[in-house]
Amino acid sequence: MSERANPMLAIEGLTIEIDGNRIVDGVSLGVETGRILAIVGESGCGKSLTALSVLGLLPNAARVSAGSIRLGGRELTRLSEVELSEVRGNDAAIIFQEPVASLNPLMRVGEQVEEALLLHRGLSRAAAREEAIAIMARVGIPDPARRARQYPFELSGGMCQRIMIASALICRPSLLIADEPTTALDVTIQAQILDLMRRLRDEVGSAIVLITHDMGVVADLADDVCVMYGGRIVESGPVDAIFAEPSHPYTRLLLGTIPKLDGIRKTVLRTIEGMVPPAGAWPEGCRFRTRCPLADEACEQVPPAVAVGASHRAACWHVDRLEAMA
Repeated sequence: MSERANPMLAIEGLTIEIDGNRIVDGVSLGVETGRILAIVGESGCGKSLTALSVLGLLPNAARVSAGSIRLGGRELTRLSEVELSEVRGNDAAIIFQEPVASLNPLMRVGEQVEEALLLHRGLSRAAAREEAIAIMARVGIPDPARRARQYPFELSGGMCQRIMIASALICRPSLLIADEPTTALDVTIQAQILDLMRRLRDEVGSAIVLITHDMGVVADLADDVCVMYGGRIVESGPVDAIFAEPSHPYTRLLLGTIPKLDGIRKTVLRTIEGMVPPAGAWPEGCRFRTRCPLADEACEQVPPAVAVGASHRAACWHVDRLEAMA
C-alpha cells in the first residue's frame, strides 16, 4: 500500500476470485484526499474489478475472498447491501467508461443527476433540480436548464460524460473513481474532460482513483501511479519517479508504447509482445515472465516488492538489470 499517511481510500491484500481463479491477487494501494492515483495496465489486468470492489459493484460471478477496503477508516467489505447503498453516490462515486451505455435512456439527464440528492439528502424535487442544474453548469454543460430536460440520445458522447461527472460529484463524495473516463472520446473532448477532473479535484478536494491504460493521460493528470499486471501491483510510486525511473520491465515497456512528437516520422509504434493470459492460465512466479525480455529461472518464484526510491516500489527480481532492455 502507499506509504503516505492517512489515505482516504486504503486497500490491503485485496483478493477477488471468479470460479476459483484469483483475478485480483493481494492488491494493496492507497490514495489521499486531494490526490489522483492512476491504476494502469492492459485490459484483463484487474484494474476495473479492483475499482468496482470498493463500491460493492462486482459482477455476480466475482467475490472478495480476502483483504480489506477502508474508506475514511470505515471497513467496506463487511457492509450490507443497504449500508453500501448509503455509501454509493454519497461518500464514494464512480464514472463509468461508457457514459451513453451507463445512462438510463428512458430518463431525462437532469433527473439522473438529481437522483443522488433525492436519495441521500432528502431534498424536494425542486431543490434537487436547482442543484442539478448548478452542478451541470460547473462541469461545462451549456444552457444546463435546457439540457436537463433532454435524454441521453440527444447528447454527444462528451456531453454524456459531463453528465456522468455531474451525477458523480453532486453529493461532493470524498472519493471519486473514474474508470477509463476518456475512452471513445476524440482528443479535444479528452483534454477538456481531463482538465475538468483536475479542476474539480482542486475545488472539491476529493481523492480520485483513475483507471486507465493510457500512459499519456497518467502523465498529464496523476500524482501517484500503481501499475497492474496479472491481477497484481508490479510497481507503484509518485508519477514523476515512475516516468523518470521505471523499475519494472512491464512499466518500461508500457512507457515505450507512448508516441513521441519529436520521433522519426512514419516509425512503427512499439508494442509489447504477446497478450495478457486469462486468469486461469497465469504462470507461476512472476506473471509477466512469459512476455518479459529479462525472464530467467529466478522469475519462477514470486518476486517481492522492493524499495527503489522514496515511496517507489517494484516487484521484480531484476530491478538492477533494466538497462539491458533494448
